[in-house]
Amino acid sequence: MIRLAAALGNPGNAYARTRHNLGEMVLLAYVKTYQVNWKTKFHSRYAKLPDTQLHMIIPNTFMNLCGKAVSAACSFFSVPPDELIILHDDLELPFGWAEVRKGGGLGGHNGLRSITGALGSRDFYRLRLGIGRPERGSVSSFVLSRFTPDEESLLDTYITRGAALFASSIDEFIPPEQKKVWLLA
Repeated sequence: MIRLAAALGNPGNAYARTRHNLGEMVLLAYVKTYQVNWKTKFHSRYAKLPDTQLHMIIPNTFMNLCGKAVSAACSFFSVPPDELIILHDDLELPFGWAEVRKGGGLGGHNGLRSITGALGSRDFYRLRLGIGRPERGSVSSFVLSRFTPDEESLLDTYITRGAALFASSIDEFIPPEQKKVWLLA
């Protein structure tokens, strides 16, 4: 059973609707229909989904330090890695693709590296949200940039369907096999 969801992104208006904040956008879309009361706790925005065991955090730390927030919440609620799901952007999947998986490589993602270091484990679930790779230029500039106009025209659909995939994944207690889906069909 999933008891903690952590949505990755960078804090502040400068990073809103950038590629690196896609995980945060999906979690916020998911909770939009619920009455949640966000508080500041665990170096994060924190809420508990009403009438469930699901705790949610959006770290207030920058991506490279988000393990501090995830570790604090896991420790406080005694959540082992296999009851944790991380919602994050992923360079290895093209824009529009998403995958639910347990464990796996870090793919150079500094947020996942921080979480793995803080928890000492990679055995958590992940909702990987594809942003693709840059055709040229630096990866760090790419993940901190806004979406292209073509992507922006599809972004709300992508976020809404990502939230639905998240909901079905936690409702089904996420099967251990990989579940990769195209969300823009």
